[in-house]
Amino acid sequence: MDVRIADMDPKVIIFQTGGTLISQLQEAESADIGEPDCILIKPFNIIPDGTLQPWLGELTKQNEFKIHSDKILTIAEPTARIKELYEGLAKE
Repeated sequence: MDVRIADMDPKVIIFQTGGTLISQLQEAESADIGEPDCILIKPFNIIPDGTLQPWLGELTKQNEFKIHSDKILTIAEPTARIKELYEGLAKE
C-alpha cells in the first residue's frame, strides 16, 4: 500500500478503552499475524472541551505509532471544526 500522507484524510478513532483520537490512519504493510497492523500518523487526543492535544506528547516526540486494529472500536469522519483544528496542528 503506497499511500502518501498528504492524500490521507484524518479520522476520528475511538478505542475499546474509551480513548478518542483524531489521526491519519494507514495500514501497516506486510504485518505478520499478531503484529501491529495500523499506523497512526500525527495523532491527537480529542479532549472533552473540544481541544486537541498530541497523543503521548508528554512522553515522546514520535509522530507515528503502530497499533493493533483490534483495539479500535470504531472509525468516523471528524466534524469540520475538529478537522480544521487538526489540520492546523498537524502542519506544525
